[in-house]
Amino acid sequence: MEKKSDFLAAVQKRRSVYALGNKKVLSEQEVAKIVRTALKHAPTSFNAQSGRILLLFGKAYQKFWSLVKAELKKIVPADKFAPTDAKINSFAQGIGTVLFFEDQDVIKNLQEKYPLYKENFAVWSEQGNGMLQYIIWTALEEKGLGASLQHYNPLIDNQVKKTWQLPANWKLIAQMPFGSVAHKPDKKEFAPLKDRLKICK
Repeated sequence: MEKKSDFLAAVQKRRSVYALGNKKVLSEQEVAKIVRTALKHAPTSFNAQSGRILLLFGKAYQKFWSLVKAELKKIVPADKFAPTDAKINSFAQGIGTVLFFEDQDVIKNLQEKYPLYKENFAVWSEQGNGMLQYIIWTALEEKGLGASLQHYNPLIDNQVKKTWQLPANWKLIAQMPFGSVAHKPDKKEFAPLKDRLKICK
């Protein structure tokens, strides 16, 4: 019998988990090690290594979601804010959040160095960041943590940069709150692979 790859097993287990808890499944140091490993080894076009990460725990983690809530209150009517409030609170009940960025200076330098591919570097940069996100997400899942991917950018960009004194050339791409799994997600439905895959010889 063919042995199932640990990697593919982790891929199959990974889900969007919105109901987070704060049980210490992993230490902060262990999470940071996963993030460092992913950031170092995630593939990037032209070996650009343009991904940047802000990893938040503790008070900084809580401060981030308070910041998100404050910015959303500016645009969501008060009488319709309750569902948004509940959603943000669920993200704030975990252990931490990974903020993903792309260094725009790296992209600009590549565009100048390789003008033939100028229009592609921004796209390739986003693809590389997506792979970085997926590596971290799957690795957290493999270790027993739940996570989801959120996109409150560009609404929160300026406040995030100001609060954590980040370089202006860091462009916020996504946010990944994570924690213990308080409630398992519902069963996932899959579209037929016969409609999504073609194999030719």
